[in-house]
Amino acid sequence: MYNMVFCVVTDGSVDEINSLPECDMAVFGFGVLGEVDYEKELKGETEKFEEAARLSKKSNCGLVCGCKTLSRGLLRKSASVADRGKLLGISDMTHVLDSEEYKSGSALGFYKVNGFKVGLCIENDLLFPDTFKSLTMCGCNVIVVLLEEIRDNIPPLLARAYSYLYGVPIIMSAGKTAYFADISGAIATSTQNLTMFEVSPQNRYHLVTTRAKGISGESRMDY
Repeated sequence: MYNMVFCVVTDGSVDEINSLPECDMAVFGFGVLGEVDYEKELKGETEKFEEAARLSKKSNCGLVCGCKTLSRGLLRKSASVADRGKLLGISDMTHVLDSEEYKSGSALGFYKVNGFKVGLCIENDLLFPDTFKSLTMCGCNVIVVLLEEIRDNIPPLLARAYSYLYGVPIIMSAGKTAYFADISGAIATSTQNLTMFEVSPQNRYHLVTTRAKGISGESRMDY
């Protein structure tokens, strides 16, 4: 499997960018699409998802955009995913904490882009290890994390730990900063408006054994 090239854009808007550098997938932070009203999109009053899809077609790459989506008064933190002009889907943050105003989504984001399996983690989902365990078990080659902003050093620490523990590279857009964590435990950061990362998807497995009390041999069924 060849390396996957990511372009992380932390500033600017989709309609202002004519084309992107050659890459397999572009990642845009939350400031790019802003808030998207589904009703206005369906009526044709806005074309934010379509603009993102057009840019992915023009640049011949996959594209992930963080955004806030509004549907019948319900606000969610979301991400739209397009691949070479086709809108693949929209995924929502699945964990809402305490009194936050957002509505939670119901499923993890998992997409096939240019032959790669890409998982999505949005905002609060970063705080839950099961997010990464589940995406890894689905066979993700890389996981993209989208944060609206970064307040402390916990998000990069978690991304680095998950990448090492679950053996999957992680690309993260957090406010004005881009991060790349690889399975060795190393992490790279950039505060440029546009950053290129080259990711080497690897499927390395270890045989892990454990001992558990119970499950008596007499009670097992033979087939």
